[in-house]
Amino acid sequence: MKKYAFIVLAALAAACGHVPYDTGTAIRPSEYVSTLVGTQSDYVLSTGNTYPAVALPWGMNFWTPQTGPMGDGWVYTYGAHTIRGFKQTHQPSPWINDYGQFSLMPVRGRDKLGEESRQSWFSHQSETAKPYYYSVYLADHDIVAEMTPTERAAVMRFTFPESTESGVVIDAFDLGSRVEIVDAQTVAGYTTRNSGGVPENFRNWFVIRFDKPFAAVELTDAPASYEAGSRELYPEGGKAVEGDHAVAKVHFSTVRGEQVTARVASSFISAEQALRNLETELGTDDFETVKARAQERWDEVLGRIEVTGGTTDQYRTFYSCLYRSTLFPRKFYEIDAAGKPVHYSPYNGEVLPGYMYTDTGFWDTFRSLFPLLNLVYPSVNAEIQAGLANAYRESGFLPEWASPGHRGCMVGNNSASVVADAILKGVTPEEDVATLYGAMLAGRDKVHPTVSSTGRLGHEYYNTLGYVPYDAGIDENVARTLEYAYDDWCIAQVAKKLGRTEDAERLEKASQNYKNLFDPETKLMRGRNADGTFQSPFSPYKWGDAYTEGNAWHYTWSVFHDVEGLAELMGGGKEFSKMLDSVFVVPPIYDDSYYGVRIHEITEMQVANMGNYAHGNQPAQHMIYLYDYVGQPWKAQYWVREVMDRLYSAKPDGYCGDEDNGQTSAWYVFSALGFYPVCPASDEYAVGSPLFKKALIHLENGETVEIEAPGNGPENRYVGKMTLDGKTLERTFLKYGELLNGAKIAFEMRPEPNDSRGTKAEDAPYSMSDRE
Repeated sequence: MKKYAFIVLAALAAACGHVPYDTGTAIRPSEYVSTLVGTQSDYVLSTGNTYPAVALPWGMNFWTPQTGPMGDGWVYTYGAHTIRGFKQTHQPSPWINDYGQFSLMPVRGRDKLGEESRQSWFSHQSETAKPYYYSVYLADHDIVAEMTPTERAAVMRFTFPESTESGVVIDAFDLGSRVEIVDAQTVAGYTTRNSGGVPENFRNWFVIRFDKPFAAVELTDAPASYEAGSRELYPEGGKAVEGDHAVAKVHFSTVRGEQVTARVASSFISAEQALRNLETELGTDDFETVKARAQERWDEVLGRIEVTGGTTDQYRTFYSCLYRSTLFPRKFYEIDAAGKPVHYSPYNGEVLPGYMYTDTGFWDTFRSLFPLLNLVYPSVNAEIQAGLANAYRESGFLPEWASPGHRGCMVGNNSASVVADAILKGVTPEEDVATLYGAMLAGRDKVHPTVSSTGRLGHEYYNTLGYVPYDAGIDENVARTLEYAYDDWCIAQVAKKLGRTEDAERLEKASQNYKNLFDPETKLMRGRNADGTFQSPFSPYKWGDAYTEGNAWHYTWSVFHDVEGLAELMGGGKEFSKMLDSVFVVPPIYDDSYYGVRIHEITEMQVANMGNYAHGNQPAQHMIYLYDYVGQPWKAQYWVREVMDRLYSAKPDGYCGDEDNGQTSAWYVFSALGFYPVCPASDEYAVGSPLFKKALIHLENGETVEIEAPGNGPENRYVGKMTLDGKTLERTFLKYGELLNGAKIAFEMRPEPNDSRGTKAEDAPYSMSDRE
């Protein structure tokens, strides 16, 4: 095996650029990806909580094999033995569940309309799972099923046995659906099954066109009580069923090895738009053409980052993580007859011009997923930001968790970080900057009337007392306060950029509110009552309550914008470092009394064998890099490698907790490159320990960031020396502007720590306290 991931023969210069590959001498990046990473999960233990998404990057529709029953958030689990359909899905997380879902299932035999009767045994040994292609052998039907995607459409190919009872079941799912036989080769309909976040007029309209005429058709709106042959078989068009649960079965007579293709598209706008999506994105292209085009698109997107000088397993892990980092948020817009973007608004139910993206939770993804987009895929984030401006215009709020509209999940006002970082890095379309700045300010002082996680719950207390009190009846009050303070700092940076001096001063003062919850006795962030007393009794191991899916050991470090200020509260850098050391030293003790059960995040912390460090959940993921701020960067280098080596792989159990819309993956992508955005909305990245001997980041502006660590290897995890464009770099951070202009970064790696490098105060990354 050659020791490189692939060879780029022409530089990537733009988002729509094309990369030619010499496939005789190199492996294409898409070939390293396994979409099964993270699928060996269940309710009590997550190793990713993912499903094998067959899709294009940021595509509107994903497709997945369905092993779970209809409505189950665990749509595909690696340990399952049967498949019951191939589902169009928009699910961002099993905890959020799905919307706009329907499925196709090729079958042999009578009946088979119900999901239990049609399911088939399968084996991973006869399964191929790539981003651009999925194939599996359905043993009970003796059928090979394949699928390949476009952004809003897909082609499925079914290889049938010799049978007079071959067919395909189209299941529009329950809770309101319709299926119509349009003609002897076309089925259309809609599904309304969702898990929330949609207006009353929500529909996902679909159209399916087969390349073989139907021999017969069965329709029912009650598959649970349907009996084979109880309905008339009719091949002519114009027949439909509409009700709680519409299902159709189209029949074929096939010879062994005969292939039938189904061309599928959908729309959230209308049946006419679904047909337009079908014709525009598929045209007359055959299965192999669509598949080749999908792989080219993935190679283009994944090929923005080249890594060489690693192991095959490391390449597989890296590109599988990069794949997950480029799925969400998904496009929720379509292209109209005039070629313009248009979207169904999940906020007010209207069809409106412009962009819209959805299916992401900013509590997770503000940390490194969006910073990755800003650096490597800014043209995509420009569309996302335009969509956020539209979301504000249509609902009066920026989303915090969108799927597809506002959802009640998590805490904080972290849309401020996502919006501010894009504005400050010049990514946001100029025409949307003023709207988004106003949206950030508006979100500080209100909460959504029906979705309390949108806006700022407890803003009245925060804006008067400087914190959300523990005894105010608002759970997770410490988490909210800390995140509101950071979000205020983010908005303040935009205010400075826009010349809004008074706003900036007011917001920067508010960003110091984190200090109000610091308990000098325990040196941890602790709930505080409205009268100023700290909550008692206090356990630093108690999950939830004042914190969000974590405890005081995890959330105390959520002062992204002022690590130096936090260190001063603890008594200085040495005490800060001791406290940080303690996270990894104390045993994985926990108190689950708030929840009443041991939630899966607790279990994932325990089994990782890293003390109370909980990389499987997002609040802890930046902690390792905080050693850079207190003059001990070698500790960051040690722990970054430990996490990459021990807690990530390209196997079905390849994550150490919920992957969460690309965040946990983006952590790995950044960390493998050797730096990480601890404080989004600043222009700095904390330096860690690069994983590969060489990496190239091809930026959209035509520049390249070249990262070299020729002596790298598992035994050499420590940075002995670092240069930037040939000049020695003592500091432990890189600047966004340095990377944007193209840079050559060189690491001299060694087996022992260099405890004299990066130890001065001026070597540390940005902190508000020592920079302003």
